[in-house]
Amino acid sequence: MKARKARARRRKLPKRGGQPITVADLIRSTAAQLKRARLVFAHGTSDPVAEAAFLVGETLRIHPDHVDARAGMGVTGAQQKRISALVERRIRTRKPAAYLLKRIYMLGVPFYIDGRAIVPRSYLGEILDSELFAGESFSLLPEPGAVGRVLDLCTGSGCLAILAAMRFPKAKVDAVELSKNALEVAKRNVAEHRLKNRIRLLRGDLFAPVEGERYDLIVANPPYVDDRGMADLPPECRHEPPMAFDGGGDGLVVIRRILDEAGRHLKKGGGLLCEVGRCRPALERAYPDTRFLWLDTEESNGEVFCLDAGQLR
Repeated sequence: MKARKARARRRKLPKRGGQPITVADLIRSTAAQLKRARLVFAHGTSDPVAEAAFLVGETLRIHPDHVDARAGMGVTGAQQKRISALVERRIRTRKPAAYLLKRIYMLGVPFYIDGRAIVPRSYLGEILDSELFAGESFSLLPEPGAVGRVLDLCTGSGCLAILAAMRFPKAKVDAVELSKNALEVAKRNVAEHRLKNRIRLLRGDLFAPVEGERYDLIVANPPYVDDRGMADLPPECRHEPPMAFDGGGDGLVVIRRILDEAGRHLKKGGGLLCEVGRCRPALERAYPDTRFLWLDTEESNGEVFCLDAGQLR
């Protein structure tokens, strides 16, 4: 009986102004701390409030989609201490929150992540989930059920390959990555999502491991940071593998190679989706005769282009 009473006392919720401290209270106070620390938010969250919700929610094992619904839930003293220590570590080390938690979400789908691979934050995930593949007269590429083969270049942690496999239920996906370390992370994610029978992980330089293969869709999120951008990377990004960022002098070194070779690996009617960040002006200057179709998302404008197989040939 005494032991049960002791456990009950330990579970009592700390109070603020006579009221228990809630998830919402903790998110507000955490966001204020993060804002004062002037951190950079570009690793799955876009501002202090979003990152605070991620830190609090993940520590309390609340899925991001359910944080609002659990806003009034009380938080124990032990839980507050864990979150406080995590926030202190985030501020002190400037490591991305995703690395500290070993977790990132894309389109609500959870993925494992650590410092061996860049923290996934591509706009391509949203585009894969869009009406681009609706199969209607205005859609640009085949409907999801008609996509049989997908190639994911520079797959990193494998997140886009996994989202593609989910989006295109009949497709086999090849995911290519040069970094052996990143492929280990991708291997874990593919296994956790039980997609080893549909996703083939290949180590190599862009198209080299898939010579002679053709695909309905190629997606690519290559390195595209130019020399000036590499010199100005914030501390958070310096915890990530440099090769995942470095796109050479003008940021287009890898992108040029993808454009030059993609046509030989696309089926008739297929297409290429490629993210280029802020390289649009440089890319359009380098390829003045190419009519890129620029695709916008909720948080980006002109950072992803689409080209069909005919244009690339």
